[in-house]
Amino acid sequence: MNRPTPGPFHAARNGPQPGPRGGTRAAEVRCAVCGTASRQTRFRAMPPESAPDLDLRPGEPLRSTMAAWLQQCPHCGYVAPEIAHAHPAAIEAVGTAPFRALIADTTHPPLSRRFLAYAYVLEETGALHAAAEATLQAAWAADDARKPDLARAWRGEAVALWRAGPPLDAEQTIRVVDALRRAEAFDDARATADQLAATHPPDAVAGVAALEQRLIGLEDSGRHTVASALPPPSRRPHASHGSIARRSTGPGLWERLRRLWRKDR
Repeated sequence: MNRPTPGPFHAARNGPQPGPRGGTRAAEVRCAVCGTASRQTRFRAMPPESAPDLDLRPGEPLRSTMAAWLQQCPHCGYVAPEIAHAHPAAIEAVGTAPFRALIADTTHPPLSRRFLAYAYVLEETGALHAAAEATLQAAWAADDARKPDLARAWRGEAVALWRAGPPLDAEQTIRVVDALRRAEAFDDARATADQLAATHPPDAVAGVAALEQRLIGLEDSGRHTVASALPPPSRRPHASHGSIARRSTGPGLWERLRRLWRKDR
């Protein structure tokens, strides 16, 4: 994957970027897996007013809209930004025992289950980096549900998916570092951050990497924002999901961000 220009940390450093008006729009949708029609909302991102976390979870008000990011079929359980579309491998994945177990596991927060189900579908289609994103989002939902053990576990799974996919660029690698730190895998986080720093990444990434190295040294596993690493202004840095409603085979997070910024300038 080519690194987008400018990257999200660059946008955070350079201040507010105009974005689309947010909201949801309800319509009847027919599931691409089972054919069941249901009333679904389609999410449109709004520009965040505050800086994102170091793992690029967006600031408010976009931060609190996670429940609207995915649709789910009430009959077969298929999950996607738009359930009217499905990769052939996704159709097969929905019928498997692991998928059924995921959506039925009441020990996990409901919103986390939805993101994990989407991650499973993505993984089965071979979209490993996208599956990592969805797994990280399950961890965000676990954070909100005050389930720190689950959040740590899912951050670790997200890292495994990122590393199993295509080579990571500097901006993706710094998110791996943050996920490892938040999961309290400090040795791995330290080694990964040191390797990244040795590559002399772009200044914005280097600033975040330096903060990560300090936090790792303190064994600080808490949430920190990009505003802590980059000079002001850093409010309203980006809409980290751009157009959330994309097919699972569509562009990755960074490409969506790049397109959003180009469109809104």
